[in-house]
Amino acid sequence: MRNIKVALLVTLLLSLSGINSVLAEGLKIGAVNTMRVLEKSPQALSADALIKKEFSSRDRALVAQQKKTKTMEDRLAKDGAIMSEPERKKLERDIVNARRDLKRDQDEFREDVNFRFNEERTKIQKEIFDSIQAVAKANGYDLVLFDGVAYASPKVDLSEMVINYLKEKKQGK
Repeated sequence: MRNIKVALLVTLLLSLSGINSVLAEGLKIGAVNTMRVLEKSPQALSADALIKKEFSSRDRALVAQQKKTKTMEDRLAKDGAIMSEPERKKLERDIVNARRDLKRDQDEFREDVNFRFNEERTKIQKEIFDSIQAVAKANGYDLVLFDGVAYASPKVDLSEMVINYLKEKKQGK
């Protein structure tokens, strides 16, 4: 048991001395806040605008459908007591059907928007990853960390450089 502890201690010391020699050689490390880059990149902003434009007509149709359903509900609340029994029952059925259709259409709309959003995000994330690599190579970084970094000093944060690179890339297209 004692031999195992000694072996582990020696291994730990050797590995730490290896890290120190790498750090002593001037390892250049950077970090990127990918969420910030994703939020501020012109590619993400234009993709959001594209999706909004793409689904705006369906969104307006859903709003109109909601208003129509609300109008029927208001009519039932206001005139339900003075309506004939068959007329009231028909209006109640129409309201139930309108609510069901509205819920189904809203769910489909949400799924379609999420699907398109994820498609665009996947493309943008690939472009961001490629941009991080390009910025790191151009500036001589040996190691760039992102996603899951607990803390990165502002002097090693490459996020703004990556955002600027993406802006230049967008303008160059």
